[in-house]
Amino acid sequence: MTALWTPSTLTQVDDWPVDHVAAAARMGDGTWTTHGEIDRVFDLASVTKLLAAVGILVAVEEGAIELDQQLLPPLSDGDGATVRHLLAHAGGVGFDSREPEREPGTRRVYSSAGFDIVADAVEQEAEMPFADYLREAVFEPLGMDASALKGSAGHGARSSVRDLMAFVDEVFSPSLLHPDTVDEALTVQFPGLNGVVPGYGMQRPADWGLGFEVYGHPDSKQGLWFGSSMPADVVGHFGQAGTFLWLHRPTGRAAIALTDRPFGDWAKPLWADFNSELWQELAAR
Repeated sequence: MTALWTPSTLTQVDDWPVDHVAAAARMGDGTWTTHGEIDRVFDLASVTKLLAAVGILVAVEEGAIELDQQLLPPLSDGDGATVRHLLAHAGGVGFDSREPEREPGTRRVYSSAGFDIVADAVEQEAEMPFADYLREAVFEPLGMDASALKGSAGHGARSSVRDLMAFVDEVFSPSLLHPDTVDEALTVQFPGLNGVVPGYGMQRPADWGLGFEVYGHPDSKQGLWFGSSMPADVVGHFGQAGTFLWLHRPTGRAAIALTDRPFGDWAKPLWADFNSELWQELAAR
């Protein structure tokens, strides 16, 4: 559903130093307002992890894999990393390495490879490429016809704002997953873990759900892309392709911004200021 009202903040994307941009904001009544090329297909980079996580959770509910199923051998005498660990960046594997570097559950080590490990497990059990599984399990049921996974389950998807609006609506009103599963995905896993968020440095703590970054306590954050006016339970992800998506289930609010300029200093503190201002404008509506 499209709203008649457009937040003035949303039009600020026209001033961003990018060639192409599309954005959308969701209000608490479930209506969306959009701006820019919402049918243009952009690289998502790590926003991919949100889509992949939902696909993996479908596989969990179907019984193909289990959240607490061990996928990596133990580093020493303890237990190895599980699906839950890997989706929450607590599996101890590096960004692009499948070899454990730390004991699972001891530090938030951001890793795309962890998502690929889980995707491979789904692929093996489903007897089909994970990209096809994600298309059949998530994209096709939600009408996300412009979306596709090309490569890594951690950063290889392409999509449009229009498709991501359908994805966000699904998170708010789940039809593919049980609501309890969605609640689990948006809840901090292994609370209290510190770690580095790429592009933003060390966070104490670095809170993550199952694929979804959790803003956490604003006072503990160091210039993250979330807005300072936002509550602690806002979740989402940003991507190195110059993209982000956030949502807040208690209020029904959300925002999406896709660009064609790689993330860099231009986005900091631009995104944080934008999201803080947009949150305040949506809250005042």
